[in-house]
Amino acid sequence: MSAFAITIVLIGALGGGFISGLAGFGTGMVALGIWLHVLDPNTATTLVLICSVFAQCMTFPTIWRTIRWARVWPFVVFGLLGAPVGTWLLRVIDPGQFKLAIGGVLVAFSAFQFLVRKPVGFKGGGWPVDGAVGFGGGILGGLAGMSGPLPIIWASLQGWSKEDRRAVFQSFNSAVLAFALLLHAASGLVSKEALWLALLASPGTIIGSQIGVRAYRRLSDHHFDRAVLGLLFLSGVTLMWSALAH
Repeated sequence: MSAFAITIVLIGALGGGFISGLAGFGTGMVALGIWLHVLDPNTATTLVLICSVFAQCMTFPTIWRTIRWARVWPFVVFGLLGAPVGTWLLRVIDPGQFKLAIGGVLVAFSAFQFLVRKPVGFKGGGWPVDGAVGFGGGILGGLAGMSGPLPIIWASLQGWSKEDRRAVFQSFNSAVLAFALLLHAASGLVSKEALWLALLASPGTIIGSQIGVRAYRRLSDHHFDRAVLGLLFLSGVTLMWSALAH
């Protein structure tokens, strides 16, 4: 591997680690677009999963004490159930049209939330609705590699504090991404090259995630909300671009 390619891998790891440390999700949204310049899609996707799980493990102590398991478990349990459904749906629907539709919704929602001055503050639902949101997020994760947007939208509508949102985001994404990585490994998709690249990328992931955590601690609830909505908008644009590119 050339020095240029190694530099690109490290830059992607640094950016992905920073976003994960800041918001508790989003490694793939930053790193994948960078790594695809020097890596094939399968290797890049596997590397995203490995580095995402690694970054989540590195920053989990930051939010451990803020996790309210009574709130988190419906997202995690039903999200894990939804992921295989999303993988199955790849065979029966047009993923391009689906990505385009979901991407449009995410762009419209985040743009609307940016424009309104006060959060919606919708209350209620309980664990059945939380579980349904987690299930939908798991489906999106299996179908398009985007498990985070639905829980993010639901948390934004609920008006939760940044600590509550971060606890849900990171717990949910850690579980879904780790499960996806296990499925990749069981399918023989985790190559020796991906493991070597993960080792190469680890310094960037560590440094980026620690810088992201420090930035997270300095953010107010309002600024954290703005950062999350920005990432949500980026998720929507990424999905739409992916659909139109094919």
